[in-house]
Amino acid sequence: MSEDIELDYNDLIQEAQKRAYRFLMRDVLKLVAELGDAPGEHHFFIEFLTGAPGVSIPDHLKEQYPERMTIVLQHQFENLTVTDDEVGVTLWFKGKEARLEIPFDAVTQFADPSAQFGVNFDVSEPENENGGAETSAAPEAETEEAAEEKTDKSEGADIVSLDSFRKK
Repeated sequence: MSEDIELDYNDLIQEAQKRAYRFLMRDVLKLVAELGDAPGEHHFFIEFLTGAPGVSIPDHLKEQYPERMTIVLQHQFENLTVTDDEVGVTLWFKGKEARLEIPFDAVTQFADPSAQFGVNFDVSEPENENGGAETSAAPEAETEEAAEEKTDKSEGADIVSLDSFRKK
């Protein structure tokens, strides 16, 4: 029986890296929650799949962002909670308060532009109407000297494109 099993070290390494980066993201957010704010110039872009299991966002945001959404934790956020499995935060969109609960398994990208750090996660897309699913790139750490932010400001909450953080 054991002769039929082969160890694929590349896959094992990728899975270990993915877990390590998720632990890093979780630990950074836990520290921010304990401090009550991000230290210094640190701020965080978190992109996630809005239809992933366990994601809880208001219906009007789900309608506006049916597949992916990026939030920025910088100046105006409250009630940041972090468990081993998810992050929760209260933000404001067009003056309306919204509570978001995001499992770490739904996060596709995490970045701290002030530290020139970003991570992409391999996350399966929820099945689309045709029954298929899409996947994104494997987890990889990246640093960039300069990143342009494309920002859509909405009274306290920023929705941004992370294209500037993706490797080209």
